[in-house]
Order: sequence, then C-alpha cells, then structure tokens
Amino acid sequence: MQDTEKETSSRNAESNRRVSTINIAFENQAIADGYKFVAGVDEVGRGCLAGAVVAAAVILDLSKPLPEGLNDSKKISAKNRERIAEEIRENAICFAIAQIEADEIDRINILQATKKAMISAIGILNPAADFLLIDALQLKELNLPQKAIIHGDAISASIAAASIIAKVYRDNSMRELAETYPEYGFSNHVGYGTKAHFEALRKFGATAIHRKTFRGVL
Repeated sequence: MQDTEKETSSRNAESNRRVSTINIAFENQAIADGYKFVAGVDEVGRGCLAGAVVAAAVILDLSKPLPEGLNDSKKISAKNRERIAEEIRENAICFAIAQIEADEIDRINILQATKKAMISAIGILNPAADFLLIDALQLKELNLPQKAIIHGDAISASIAAASIIAKVYRDNSMRELAETYPEYGFSNHVGYGTKAHFEALRKFGATAIHRKTFRGVL
C-alpha cells in the first residue's frame, strides 16, 4: 500500500527534527567525584564583526527537571530560547553574565577576550563553582578543576544552559544597539558578518562598536 500524503509528511517532519543529545552525565560524574557546584560555561559572539563577546556561567539545580527543549542555543528558535532562558534564570542555583567590548577585543584579541569574559562570569557566581564544564576552552588561569568539552553546548546541560543565557542576553543587547545604529541591521544579524552587514560597512563605515581588527570591517 502506498503511503498517504499525511503519513509521508509526518515521517519527513520526524526525520528533519533535531534530536537533542543533551544530558547531565558530565555533571553527575563531577558530583560523584565529590564536587558540589558544577558550572557550565560558554560564550556567544566570538565570530561577530560588532558588539561584545558575552560569556555566561550557570550552576543548574539538578534536582529539578531540565527545561523542555534545552539544547545548543544555535539549534533553538529565538522564541524557545527566551522561554528556556527564563526558566533557567528562575530555577538555576545561580548564573552570571560578563562581556568584553569591541575595543578591548581589538586590543587583546578575541581568544583572550573570550577567556576574560568567561573568567569574569565564573568569578561572579554565588555560590562559587568548585568544578567547571567549559565549551571547548581550557581556562588555565583559574585554579579550579575543569573539563573542556568539544561541542559541549550540544552535550552538557549546564553548558547548553550557559549558551542560551549568553545568547539571549547578547541578542537583546544588539537589538538595543540597533536603535543607536539603525543603518546596520543589528536587530536582524546581531553583529554577524552577513551580506547586509558588509554592505552597510561599505556604505557607512565602521562604528564605535565594530571590531576594527576583524577582516572586512575596515
């Protein structure tokens, strides 16, 4: 028997649905090793041409259910990111956000700025973290036990939570900056190097919030 159109559509939708690989295995392992406050750490905006790089650190309350749909922030719609971020803010043990602005990114480079933002966010946590799960990077500057996880925002619930908190905060900040710099379309691309953004740079030049050392800005 041939598939009905409805059955085919349903199966295609299922196959196209992103399957979450988020879990708390890394958090549980750290707790089993004797740690109490396990923080996930991630950044957003590292590849942007304009605006700050933003880092967040989150210590989840693992006694509570994870937010429905928790995943890497890049795999979630803006509407769902806002909903999940609100739930994280309400239910996490604590969270913190820090940012490094464009002029300092130009001065110390984006990698060092990313690490500085992460370290600043971790330092604000209250209670303080005693173990870190970090997306891809190692923070040797900190005397804290830590684990760098490649693509950690797609695996670790704590890192995914940090990615969402940072993404929502940064996107909202860039939309506010769009009111100051309406010609650049920040409300749409939030500072990333889209065709429209490059066209605006060619027409209007760089602003005070552009990263002058990034290719294509000047």
